[in-house]
Amino acid sequence: MNKDTPCIAVCMIDPGTGLCLGCGRTLPEIARWHRMDTAERQAVMAQLPARMTAAGLALPVMAAGPQPD
Repeated sequence: MNKDTPCIAVCMIDPGTGLCLGCGRTLPEIARWHRMDTAERQAVMAQLPARMTAAGLALPVMAAGPQPD
């Protein structure tokens, strides 16, 4: 996808957490995404790694960024 969205096209909602397994957003966040201003989108994206970790969901490698060798 692109840098304006955390979507990696792995769109499945975890029934236990209500989070997308690909990006970590909630359904309401996904639905409103294109109506959010840049600051609001960046605030949500900043929360996603911690949100996924707290929920026990692993960030997909391609969304987590470069991995150390």
